[in-house]
Amino acid sequence: MLAITSVDFSYSTQPVFKNLNISIAQGEFAFLIGKSGSGKSTLLKLIYMDLIPQSGTVEFDIYNSSLIKSNELPFLRRKLGIVFQDFKLLEDRTVYDNLSFVLKLTGTPTKQVKRKIMHSLSDVGLSHKQNNYPSELSGGERQRIAIARAIINEPLLIIADEPTGNLDPETAIEILDIFKKINSRGTSILFATHNYDLVKRIDTKIYKLEDGRAIKAVLKKKAESN
Repeated sequence: MLAITSVDFSYSTQPVFKNLNISIAQGEFAFLIGKSGSGKSTLLKLIYMDLIPQSGTVEFDIYNSSLIKSNELPFLRRKLGIVFQDFKLLEDRTVYDNLSFVLKLTGTPTKQVKRKIMHSLSDVGLSHKQNNYPSELSGGERQRIAIARAIINEPLLIIADEPTGNLDPETAIEILDIFKKINSRGTSILFATHNYDLVKRIDTKIYKLEDGRAIKAVLKKKAESN
């Protein structure tokens, strides 16, 4: 479903990736870890093809970075959900209007808009916040709305860029549980994080970005007493 094969990428004269290889199957949950500056955000941009590798290929669903045309990018991105650390909600619109804005951009028929919004809000437990503005929500609630926005078009893959980075530990676990629930329904997840305590909560694939490559990593889980 996602295959990054032999990818090299540099910004000007600054190399980021050299022979990068990552694969995620349909329905798989994978963590992406690595030090600041290791290329996590760049990798996510390569996946939604905001950036194109200098060599190698990124393949997502039916799209290939070597062949994709600019007019195909909107269709690729409709099959992706993206969750950012800083939420990126429209502050001058209600929760409902934040979500309806996404549906209008993707050409959703008007009669389907309310159903899709209420379904996605129900998934994150915030149906009762539909008329609130982002400024009236807690950080955890704002991230839940961002997740609702990411899943509203039923994407094949959600890529999350440090989605718990601004949240307290308890809320971070709640957000991870939402991603696990979404994944259990068949949506693939690529979850980039610095929070190794979260990574240790799921026995799943882990990619560590190091020296321009992706290394499959294993983190020792904490003892139950901890």
